[in-house]
Amino acid sequence: MRQIFLDTETTGLNAEGGDRIVEIGCVEMVGRRLTGNNRHYYLNPQRASHPDALRVHGLSEEFLADKPLFAAVVEELLAFLQGAELIIHNAAFDVGFLDKELERCGRPALGEHVAQVTDSLLMAREMFPGKSNSLDALCKRFEVDNSSRTLHGALLDAGLLAEVYIQMTRGQGSLVIDEVEAGPGGGTVDAIDLSGLDLPVLAPTEAELAAHRALLADIDKASRGQLLWQADLA
Repeated sequence: MRQIFLDTETTGLNAEGGDRIVEIGCVEMVGRRLTGNNRHYYLNPQRASHPDALRVHGLSEEFLADKPLFAAVVEELLAFLQGAELIIHNAAFDVGFLDKELERCGRPALGEHVAQVTDSLLMAREMFPGKSNSLDALCKRFEVDNSSRTLHGALLDAGLLAEVYIQMTRGQGSLVIDEVEAGPGGGTVDAIDLSGLDLPVLAPTEAELAAHRALLADIDKASRGQLLWQADLA
């Protein structure tokens, strides 16, 4: 399935109160590799941004004045998103704004155009309960370079989220897959029969067991009793 990492910037926090989208960024991934087939839109919201929002994204009313309205890009946007899995950090916020813009255009809600919406913030909270799980915090935790993020930008943030997602899902350590250099055997490795190996089983010491129980107790406390493997914590 196509995965699209999506982010928006807005004039404020209240879609129902009239705040509008000023920027949309979409980064496409197929087979856990970035395709470079992305979408990026600046939009004229027909209203000024709240000062707090302007400090976040830096997109002034003057800069956005000659940009297209959402209605002018909706066809292209929906065609790009059609049938994909959307991965959005704090999805409820962005989906709420997109649904409101679609409603203004007389279109069905976003969920009717895509296969599913995955909230990477909820994923992060399950993985790191009790810790900060903002995009900046996750970039730092997974050593993803976000040094160019002096202001929030929808396309930049969608790209950073893609890198963070790869790390969170542990499917591979990088967005780049290096080709194996072909040696004399064409880059293949002969099969090795391991059935005759007698592997030793090392029993843990009492000190190691005590440290393990202490770690489980800490995880159980941090997750507020949500530890799935309830081992002997005594």
